[in-house]
Amino acid sequence: MDSKKRPEYLLVMAGGSGTRMGSSIPKQFLELGGKAILQLSIEKFLAAEPGIKVVTVLPDSYIEPWRTYCAEHNFLCHQRVARGGFTRFHSVKNGLAKIPDGAVVAVHDGVRPLLSVQMIRDMFSMAETVPGVVPVVPCVDTMKALRKDPGTGMLVPLDGMSIDRSVLYAAQTPQIFHSEVLREAYGQAYDTAFTDDASVVAAAKIPLSYIAGERFNIKITTPDDLDLAGAIMSLSSLL
Repeated sequence: MDSKKRPEYLLVMAGGSGTRMGSSIPKQFLELGGKAILQLSIEKFLAAEPGIKVVTVLPDSYIEPWRTYCAEHNFLCHQRVARGGFTRFHSVKNGLAKIPDGAVVAVHDGVRPLLSVQMIRDMFSMAETVPGVVPVVPCVDTMKALRKDPGTGMLVPLDGMSIDRSVLYAAQTPQIFHSEVLREAYGQAYDTAFTDDASVVAAAKIPLSYIAGERFNIKITTPDDLDLAGAIMSLSSLL
């Protein structure tokens, strides 16, 4: 008997406009290695968990173009589509409306196509027994606490603040949760402090578990990121 009791869902967040990319189309629809970044991201989950159900959150104006892209590129993944909201918080809520309680759901940035299949499998396995799993990587750079001076526009240090790099970690996606736990957390009022799903769940006093992320699991948001992703993909043995 299969030990997995909860159906698995991917809630892929592709509702952003990608202004930092400086492109005429949102970054998730730019191509990398001949495929849209969004397609590459979804394909990693299909490879890791073939029975996974996909909910894709898109800007309203790109729902039909995405369907056309999938048809023209023979990307026959069965997926439900949700409309993006005013913020990422509201976009996740829109996508969650299409996912039942009793499932385990991976919320993933549609512009993170370079994570490994093994990482996805390890996270889903861990999420069977804990309500929330978050991948993190240690911060390796020296951290500085700075603010922008309103008069000069220069960056100046915050007095009396020191940062211990050894306790700082950067969160990645996917972040995987029991769907009813995530729905409960997203029942809270929106707060600007909600920068990812883990911050929403933590605010609801729900315990989180952490797992080692991957250095190559970058979020593609700028032209430099796109160039770096292309270089990483060319070294396929590293993925």
